[in-house]
Amino acid sequence: MEASELSVGMIFSFMTVFGILGNFTLLYHYMYIYLTRYRLRSTDWVLMHLTVANILTVLCKGVPQTISLFGFEDFLDDIGCKLLFTFHGVGRGGCMGSTSLLSVFQAIIISPRSFRYSELKVRTHKCIHLSVYLSWVIHLCISSMNLVFLRAKYSNESTTNLKSFIYCYAVRHDPTSDIIYATLLAIPKVLFLGLMLWASGSMVLTLYRHHQMMQYMSRTRVSSRSSPESRATKTILLLVSTFVSSYTISVVFQSLVALLYNPSWSLVHMTAMSFLLFPTVSPFLLLSQDSRASSYLKRNTHFPKASEQVQN
Repeated sequence: MEASELSVGMIFSFMTVFGILGNFTLLYHYMYIYLTRYRLRSTDWVLMHLTVANILTVLCKGVPQTISLFGFEDFLDDIGCKLLFTFHGVGRGGCMGSTSLLSVFQAIIISPRSFRYSELKVRTHKCIHLSVYLSWVIHLCISSMNLVFLRAKYSNESTTNLKSFIYCYAVRHDPTSDIIYATLLAIPKVLFLGLMLWASGSMVLTLYRHHQMMQYMSRTRVSSRSSPESRATKTILLLVSTFVSSYTISVVFQSLVALLYNPSWSLVHMTAMSFLLFPTVSPFLLLSQDSRASSYLKRNTHFPKASEQVQN
């Protein structure tokens, strides 16, 4: 094994381990809240789906990529390749759909009471569950095309008509089929990304107006204190900006892989690494911004006093 493969393999190992630990910790956090309080906020419910999508992405991209870098490239058969890329596409699409719907939901919730969407606020709580499930179904239908295009590489087989993805291969098609496939992939991405950017702009504008209003209020100390809705909005904006940044990087690499006839080894691995950025970072970002998680850790972390240490 070359030094470059070993170093990249270690990076994938760390990202995969931290991604799995972070997302399962976050999922446990929401499950604990649900089991102890018997209810979840709508935003928590959407974040649970985001966490499940992150876990799917890390398991279906980080684990096989790490295995292949340590010398086991042809460890999957046709069914394994098809299912692995299909579930990865579902997980990646679920990340985008959940983040987009979360930002739209929060933008509607914090909108002014006199706003024309006041009636929509009531309907949003009823529609958010259906919208998230619909997002899963849409991305499952689109990702199911991997069941046709992906396959394993057989021994002593020519790769002339195959595009390598390290441990799996895609069957090459004519330019027309590639354009149709790329268009089908792009339509929901453009829709969800557009909703995300619109909602983010709306939330920034609402927070700015709120800040301007607070400056003119006479009661500074009590009234200028950040409300739970304001803190939640800032957390979601931070989550969206993280997603957009990592997604832009991955789209650039993914476009290069799609356009090049024989993409290089390093480019394929950089593309896979960019897919893991958001699922690895987002759970730690959410845990650090959730006051309930920090209070739970403080309450359940016990440091023995000096008298206890002497007795022991």
